[in-house]
Amino acid sequence: MFYDHQQIEKKWQKYWEDNQTYKTSNNTDKPKFYVLDMFPYPSGAGLHVGHPLGYIASDIYARYKRHQGFNVLHPVGYDSFGLPAEQYAIQTGQHPAITTEENINRYEEQLKKIGFSFDWNREVRTSDASYYKWTQWIFIELYHSWYNKNTDKAEPVQTLIQHFEEKGTEGLNANQNDELTFTAEEWKNASDLDKEDILLNYRLAYRAETTVNWCPALGTVLANDEVKDGKSERGGFPVFQKKMMQWSMRISAYSERLLQGLNTLDWPQPLKDAQEYWIGKSQGAQVKFQVEGHDETIEVFTTRPDTIFGATFMVLAPENPLVDTITTAAQKIEVDTYIEETSKKTERDRMSDVKNVSGAFTGAYAINPFSGEKMPVYISDYVLMGYGTGAVMAVPAHDERDHRFAKKFNLTIKKVVETDEDVQEKSFDSKDSVCVNSDFLNGLHYNDAKSKIISEIENKGIGHGTTNYRQRDAIFSRQRYWGEPVPVYYKEGMPYTLPVSALPLELPEVEKYLPTEDGDPPLGNAKVFAWDEANQKVVSTDLIDDQTVFPLELSTMPGWAGSSWYFLRYMDPNDQEVFVKKELADYWGQVDLYIGGSEHATGHLLYSRFWNMFLKDRGYINNDEPFQKLINQGMILGMSAFVYRIDGTNQYVSKNLAGNYQTQKIHVDVSLLKGTSDELDTEAFKVWRPDYADAEFILEDGKYITDREVEKMSKSKYNVVNPDDICEEYGADGLRLYEMFLGPLEQSKPWNTQGLSGVYSFLKKFWNLYFNGETFEVSDEKPTKSEYKVLHTLIKKVVYDIENFSFNTSVSSFMIAVNELQKIKCNKRNILEPLAVIISPYAPHICEELWSLLGNKESVEFEKFPVLNEEYLVEDEIEYPVSVNGKMKFKISLSAQLSAKEVEDLVISDAKMQPILEGKTPKKIIVVHHRIVNIVI
Repeated sequence: MFYDHQQIEKKWQKYWEDNQTYKTSNNTDKPKFYVLDMFPYPSGAGLHVGHPLGYIASDIYARYKRHQGFNVLHPVGYDSFGLPAEQYAIQTGQHPAITTEENINRYEEQLKKIGFSFDWNREVRTSDASYYKWTQWIFIELYHSWYNKNTDKAEPVQTLIQHFEEKGTEGLNANQNDELTFTAEEWKNASDLDKEDILLNYRLAYRAETTVNWCPALGTVLANDEVKDGKSERGGFPVFQKKMMQWSMRISAYSERLLQGLNTLDWPQPLKDAQEYWIGKSQGAQVKFQVEGHDETIEVFTTRPDTIFGATFMVLAPENPLVDTITTAAQKIEVDTYIEETSKKTERDRMSDVKNVSGAFTGAYAINPFSGEKMPVYISDYVLMGYGTGAVMAVPAHDERDHRFAKKFNLTIKKVVETDEDVQEKSFDSKDSVCVNSDFLNGLHYNDAKSKIISEIENKGIGHGTTNYRQRDAIFSRQRYWGEPVPVYYKEGMPYTLPVSALPLELPEVEKYLPTEDGDPPLGNAKVFAWDEANQKVVSTDLIDDQTVFPLELSTMPGWAGSSWYFLRYMDPNDQEVFVKKELADYWGQVDLYIGGSEHATGHLLYSRFWNMFLKDRGYINNDEPFQKLINQGMILGMSAFVYRIDGTNQYVSKNLAGNYQTQKIHVDVSLLKGTSDELDTEAFKVWRPDYADAEFILEDGKYITDREVEKMSKSKYNVVNPDDICEEYGADGLRLYEMFLGPLEQSKPWNTQGLSGVYSFLKKFWNLYFNGETFEVSDEKPTKSEYKVLHTLIKKVVYDIENFSFNTSVSSFMIAVNELQKIKCNKRNILEPLAVIISPYAPHICEELWSLLGNKESVEFEKFPVLNEEYLVEDEIEYPVSVNGKMKFKISLSAQLSAKEVEDLVISDAKMQPILEGKTPKKIIVVHHRIVNIVI
């Protein structure tokens, strides 16, 4: 019977939509299971075959859990704020909302063609005002919260105010920007403006001067993970370090909890390691060094205070405020030049560049508080203002980078840890040796020396033991248009949040999407974007008088804001009163399975955990962690094609002749190849782009053969394969099976369209099991034991594979089972009906059609998954090969119930054995039970 995949797939996709097959109920006594894919950004290019890999895996698992009787939440939505739509708006004038809508419609059409079991009723978009109303609400909650270290959680800022009213800062243990000290009386006498300023020091969302990655070409601040090699990831524009007033999120308050929480998660170890390194916990001491001729001190954090006698110079971050104060007139030009050069590097570049040594001498000297020696003070880009105190005490004998710095600038290197190595030539870093040249620390091992020196530091009143974290607070401002407006207005320069009743604060219309002539962000172009405090509404900017009408914040939120809580909104997507009802958050709890890319390790996955912990602290949800199990899917790689252009010409030489010429290797669109071969369609190439119109070709055997290479699949490499084309030719079920068949989910693997024919042949074989010629024909006759064995072998394998996410081996098992059933001409209902259920998570369209033809009125989706019966896998008979002196002589079929001794006796007494033995007694008989018999004579 002809397998018409196009007709079948259209039919069932319409059925699922019309019947709301995948609509998830919140009112059920079923156990829940929450399966989620990482939020997609709807790009203009649409999907290529690499994008659905993770979605197919999560869809298989979601369908499997439905078969097991779970109430499955498997939603979809769009992280729809983003730079590409805004860049397009700048170039064309088209509003980003229009571009985004078009892109989403394209994505949705493609996703629906692949047959995903998403509950489309729960779709959310971060750029919808009804969604970002609640992103703004969470910002307001963060703004009105502080982190109480005594209770180890976030609390309403009202409890902080109460503490100030009763005790001032006495007994306060809070996360803060600066350590403030004042009495209750001083708090009460402070003006309202001063009180607001003090509270900003503690709020979880706060505004402060911060060093940021500023990209002038994009007109915005970029996160570290949006910058590569000193350039913006988007567009490749130069990025500079700059100090600006920015909104920040106090994620640093959660560093220890974020670190400890990793122990409770079933995540890939490399991803956990990435977060652990990013958070960067270290224990040591904070120590103050006097600066000669100045009242100021340099405060450092060191993990090796036991080496303080070996500290021979100091290094400050170029952006450290002390640099201006302590730099001498003679050194000012050199220092200023170095600071300018450093501003062109991002923090990430500075952290990763461990080989190059550079710096500038300030002309100032600090005093070592224990040796009393003068220490020259330098600046260098390897010291970061955001980590520790923005200053280090350099111990060149025992730190590799300090050693390289000392050698370059000819500075003193003093050994303070015992070693036979020459520390003048190479640093020696060890915690296993003892202290030397260190006065009262001499002879002490690391732990004892560390405790002793911290005690002495505290006795001298110059510091204390402490724990430090590398993680800095997350910058929360973007000087862009297409993002969530920050719900804040300014009165006397101080920020105040809008009342919740005024939310959402909607994005205003603007004439242009670039910064204003005064350098304000694009929202500065808005005509109606001011806050009327008296009437509680947004009004024209012409009315700003700083009496009753005030300016609104002109920055927007970063790209990660909306994606930091979307998994919660899916639980209750249409609620107008709350971001999620508490009872629904309690029912759905954590995401049970989260699938997405490892590139989000220190971005989205960290911010989501932070916001989730905060919302738990404030009593809105019950779980500390949002994603219990996480899988990073690998990449599907493209097979790129290349032509060779002879330098200085428009001549192109075929692959195997290219070695005879000086050539340039150029990407060419894979759609220009003939069929599935490597041969270039030269005429199509000429019309592909105007500059190739007069191309000439040097052929081999009358053909132009392209070079091929496996690379990341991307539009820029012209190696993209459109899933729509695959669905058209091989069907969505073919695409789904093939993507799983390519290899283990977590690994990257190359795409090869030719491989689809094998999967498509399997689908046709599977389809024809249910037909006799052109007639659907299934027998109600009882299956044989061998037929049941095929079925239950498959059940056992598929259950194991799905639960262990080994989807590729399941597809192989389907092929084996269908081949075996075809061989024995099985058409029994009791075999073919459960077979359709087993394969349905992978190939839902064909299985729905077969399920319907079998006479079932309901969708196959909720049919109970077949249960394994091990009895069918027990062998009645075993065929034993009998080997004599290492050579196989014959086979014998014996009951599987026989013991090894009974097998031995029957083999020796068998008629075929007698002429082999020739009356001799065997020296040794080895029976490998249920496998083989070995005899030595």
